[in-house]
Amino acid sequence: MTSKKDKAKERYIHGMFTEISHDYDFMNRLMTFGMDLRWRRLMIDMAGIPGGGRLLDVGTGTGDIPLEAMRIDPAMRITGVDFTVEMMAVGRRRKGAEKIQWCRADALSLPFPDATFDAVVSGFLLRNVVDVKAAFMEQVRVVKPGGHVVCLDTSPARQNMIRPFILFYLKIIIPFLGGLLTGKGDAYRYLTASSINFLQPEVLAGIMRDVGLKDVGFKRMMFGNIAVHKGVRPEN
Repeated sequence: MTSKKDKAKERYIHGMFTEISHDYDFMNRLMTFGMDLRWRRLMIDMAGIPGGGRLLDVGTGTGDIPLEAMRIDPAMRITGVDFTVEMMAVGRRRKGAEKIQWCRADALSLPFPDATFDAVVSGFLLRNVVDVKAAFMEQVRVVKPGGHVVCLDTSPARQNMIRPFILFYLKIIIPFLGGLLTGKGDAYRYLTASSINFLQPEVLAGIMRDVGLKDVGFKRMMFGNIAVHKGVRPEN
């Protein structure tokens, strides 16, 4: 059962993404120096989707991942799921979006039969869900045996010499730019706080193993502040 605290978080996140939907892509490119597109391509490659296969993108937002996947394989059949209609409305206006099946749904209750997709991916979703393990359980349920579950998300800054500079960028620079360029500094303060406080990659990998995924591994990027994880649903 969802607690009042979890429901409040869900309402806040839904409202926040609704508010920043028109600025989301622009700010993503700015905050990551354009590298987020490269990370998404890497994630799609790691998903090991067969030619013309079925891909589910959970927390699709404006459709960056589906659109990139279609550039790699135009025959791919792609479904994008998000619980913020306004984000998907922005995505639907992008070139090629008509080839994507858009679906409003909660990441913790996906409206698909078991073993439907060849791969399930998510980008910057998990730090915003109220139950990471439950989200993974749903992804494992809807992916076919032998299929990959791949997630791209932030990783807390590691204890090293550049940590103070990274925290300054996250806590000061990004909210300042978000406020200056979009007028929505509070939203970017939340997003950076969620990055700083998210699970370490080793912990996230442990959760993936707990829900039954095998061959779990991850790759750190951007000075260790971004991580892409991969696991495989067992054949049996």
